[in-house]
Amino acid sequence: MKSAKENLRLQRILVFAAIIIFIVKLVAWFLTGSLAILTDALESIVNVVAGFLGLYSLSVSAKPKDADHPYGHGKVEFLSAGVEGSMVIIAGFYIIYKTVESYFYPNELQKLNTGIILVAATAVVNYIIGRICIATGKKNKSLQLIAGGKHLVTDTWSTISILAGLFLIYLTGYIFIDTIIAFIVALIIIYNGYKIVRVSIAGIMDEADEQLLKDMVDMLNKHRKENWIDLHNTRIIKYGSTLHCDCHLTVPWYLTVREAHAEIESLSALIKSEFGETVELFVHSDDCYESSCQICSKKNCLVRKHDYEKTITWTISNIRKDARHNINTK
Repeated sequence: MKSAKENLRLQRILVFAAIIIFIVKLVAWFLTGSLAILTDALESIVNVVAGFLGLYSLSVSAKPKDADHPYGHGKVEFLSAGVEGSMVIIAGFYIIYKTVESYFYPNELQKLNTGIILVAATAVVNYIIGRICIATGKKNKSLQLIAGGKHLVTDTWSTISILAGLFLIYLTGYIFIDTIIAFIVALIIIYNGYKIVRVSIAGIMDEADEQLLKDMVDMLNKHRKENWIDLHNTRIIKYGSTLHCDCHLTVPWYLTVREAHAEIESLSALIKSEFGETVELFVHSDDCYESSCQICSKKNCLVRKHDYEKTITWTISNIRKDARHNINTK
């Protein structure tokens, strides 16, 4: 699959860049002795390990379906993102430990100008790669790339705050600022690690993606066809870059099997045009009831039993229900 190969290629670049950035930050820490730069270097270790984990998970998730994994291998991306988030949290707590230690055993700082230049260069590279990862991840529906990209962008902002603090130390000579910056950045790192873990758990537990459902509902309402009388029992599950969508589509009862199938194909094509070819759609066609007439806008229906009154606007709430809609549906 083209998108899977693109994800793997970008992940390899990310791993290589993470190793170089870690080495540069490590050099900056050795030169300066700054605890704030050490926090940045520690987070870069996480980037390196997470990069290799991501590379492995994308390699596994790109494998085709088989008898043992009928839905593919995409779930491994959630596990990888969970490990990455956990490592971020651990790094944050270790940094807090080092800040407490430095309060009792402060370090002398040196060569701050060189350290500032080196760390600033890593921030620029991190941000560029992070934005590319997020954009590619969203395009290819890859949680791993999105999580890795957000981590890099967050790393960039924490690096910028560290640079601001180092510059202030350089101007004033107040060394205690280094410890304060490290502590604040550690709290930010812990919070962002929690968010990554939260998304990972949601994916493993097949938690509904509210934004994804909303985007799909808005799109279907906009392009709705008159033979699509009702949509219900809709569920979306993510398996890495693949989306599995199940739903029940109510169509006029007098359509032939072939005509009903054509409506399903039309619905499938519409969804794939918006969300990509990685969508797997399983649609069950239902025949309309007499009570459906009141919400059916189909013109020139020869078997209509009741006048058309209104179209039920599909919402996240009502398309989930395992029941056909009627005039009283809100």
